[in-house]
Amino acid sequence: MRVGSRGGSPLSLGEFEQLVLLALLRLGEQAYGVTVHAEIAGRTGRATSLAAVYKTLERLEDKGFVSSKVGEPTARRGGRRRKHFRLEPAGARALRQALWALDRMTADLAFTWRQP
Repeated sequence: MRVGSRGGSPLSLGEFEQLVLLALLRLGEQAYGVTVHAEIAGRTGRATSLAAVYKTLERLEDKGFVSSKVGEPTARRGGRRRKHFRLEPAGARALRQALWALDRMTADLAFTWRQP
């Protein structure tokens, strides 16, 4: 397993990794790079590159949080295959832990600052 450049635990999740995992959870069987990218952009308004999404999916796969499989070629895509991604139980646990920590840190705070 890789340790992040900031010296974090290989089991910890960065903010963007959390967004990618949440997108996988929402998309289910339809989760591949382009749909993950669109889900994040659509829900957060965050401008990200498709390359950043793929690099993050690769990192999450290295951590054992995500698995991938290559689908069948489609005529619509000129015979190219899609690489589908799936949230693994270890990824769900890491996401749950990260969201729990965020929830605990924001508990009892005044939420007037939460409006974007």
